[in-house]
Amino acid sequence: MLGDTIAAISTAVGESGIAVIRVSGPNAVVEVERIFKSKTPLRQAASHTVHYGHILNPENGEKVEEVLVTVMLAPRSFTMEDVVEISSHGGIVAVKRVMDLLLLQNIRLAEPGEFTKRAFLNGRIDLSQAEGVIDLIRSKSDKAFSIALKQVDGMLSSKIRKLRHTLVETLAHIEVNIDYPEHDVESMTSQFIKEKSSEVMAEIDRLLQTAEQGKILREGITTAIVGRPNVGKSSLLNTLVQGEKAIVTDIPGTTRDVIEEYVTIRNIPLRLLDTAGIRETMDVVEQIGVERSKNAVSEADLILMVINAGEPLHQDELELMEQIRGRQAIVIMNKMDLPSQVGRDILQRYFPEELIIPMSVKEEQGLELLEEGISKLFFSGKLESADMTYVSNVRHIALLKKAKQSLKDAYEAADQFVPIDMIQIDVRLAWEQLGEIVGDTAHDALIDQIFSQFCLGK
Repeated sequence: MLGDTIAAISTAVGESGIAVIRVSGPNAVVEVERIFKSKTPLRQAASHTVHYGHILNPENGEKVEEVLVTVMLAPRSFTMEDVVEISSHGGIVAVKRVMDLLLLQNIRLAEPGEFTKRAFLNGRIDLSQAEGVIDLIRSKSDKAFSIALKQVDGMLSSKIRKLRHTLVETLAHIEVNIDYPEHDVESMTSQFIKEKSSEVMAEIDRLLQTAEQGKILREGITTAIVGRPNVGKSSLLNTLVQGEKAIVTDIPGTTRDVIEEYVTIRNIPLRLLDTAGIRETMDVVEQIGVERSKNAVSEADLILMVINAGEPLHQDELELMEQIRGRQAIVIMNKMDLPSQVGRDILQRYFPEELIIPMSVKEEQGLELLEEGISKLFFSGKLESADMTYVSNVRHIALLKKAKQSLKDAYEAADQFVPIDMIQIDVRLAWEQLGEIVGDTAHDALIDQIFSQFCLGK
């Protein structure tokens, strides 16, 4: 596969000022030169230079497109191969005409994520850095982008490699004891194993401390806005996204399906789900919407329950509050610009005082209190320091937990003076599990599965 020359569109398809087509492989320069004409032949071009010219149809010499071509020679490129990037006019037709000519040469269409995969296989980045690339692309907030950028820069990789180095030293010590028992005392080796296992477990714990926050920043908080019809759910969605995303009327049952939008609050990405009003109804379509609302409640990370403070609580609302008691939930007492008919004492039977937020969505009053409540609920009111290494990838979190358990098993075995050749198995397992994070011990199927999640031009 690495011997092939590949090409793909690296910018989003559609109308734009420019579009970029990336070509990578051992014959990238030669193959592009077959259809590109400029004052300087590409084979004579210095690395990291840009050249103006035209894409020509080699069969009839017809000018196909006016372009800029950038040459980046191995190993000073993203893939560590020769890379040529063609900047053409944006637009479906222009890009297609250039791509069609490229694929008529000895060039094939790249697979999803193949450029980044080549960077990994050629040793430019490790697996966790490669996963950071896709997190950069998918970032939904500045904080998520910063975390992904640190991962691409190798901050997490550096910590993992230090832990693996400690375990390699431990394994080497065990090997010496096994091969030359006359030069060592097994009890001393058991103590050494306990000390090193504790050291690595403590570092893993420090990484896992930020795992939940990192996962939230990476994936966002699935947030269901629920309540009875006409309490202001759709108005709240529109206010949070600063746009008319949901239809708002005085007619109960206007929202029939779940409406999804993304918004960032205090650097926390929220995936907002505006749901149909929960109530008993004979309308078949509305019944389906109510059922979907209940499903959204069961799957949500955060529930924003909206009530109309200008009316007494309905039985449906009391049942819903009982259902979400103990969940990550905030109760919004909407329409507080009207005389209140809901006592906070009733709400406090189900929710803590600080999670009962008075608001007037129509007047946009109380939004700061809601934002503060969400921030406190998930981040104790603030994010960790800027130099904190967040672990946000579910795969990384799972492997860290497995490695910790393996080291715990090794510690307990050493404490009970189990033969050290048996303890060695657990230490080696932890070393391999940490290696899967950076790709040193990852199997091919896992690598293929990870890179298949990338977009085509990356």
